[in-house]
Amino acid sequence: MNNLSLSLLLLAASCFSVELLGHCQVPCGVYGDQNRFEQMLEDQTTIEKAGKLIIELAKNNDALSHNQLARWVATKESHAGAIQNTIADYFMAQRIKSTDKKYAEKLAKAHAVMVAAMKCKQTVDIKTATALKDSILSFHKVYEGKK
Repeated sequence: MNNLSLSLLLLAASCFSVELLGHCQVPCGVYGDQNRFEQMLEDQTTIEKAGKLIIELAKNNDALSHNQLARWVATKESHAGAIQNTIADYFMAQRIKSTDKKYAEKLAKAHAVMVAAMKCKQTVDIKTATALKDSILSFHKVYEGKK
């Protein structure tokens, strides 16, 4: 009976769990734009570190290095995908309004971030990770209306 109770409790908990990084797409008015930019920059830093470690681990021919290399590739992919999701699900779907005077510019900068994140999935070149950071900062500048 204890195992059944524990199983039911775990099942109930999983049904009511909420993704903490996600944000609902209802008009709740609770937004954390700055938090999203900081998270994207943190993701970019992880992508950059992953690229460097992938390059180093690829030089080795042992099983442990191959295992770690695979894990860093998956991590790099995950963080690049998180940036793309933030742009699509948060900024483009909810925050960039077609009535905004800088709509086209914001849209172009957001798209540039998504493309830069995609390129980070395709390569381990540090220049690509740097370009991603630059595109995030450029988008932030336009989004916030800074010069």
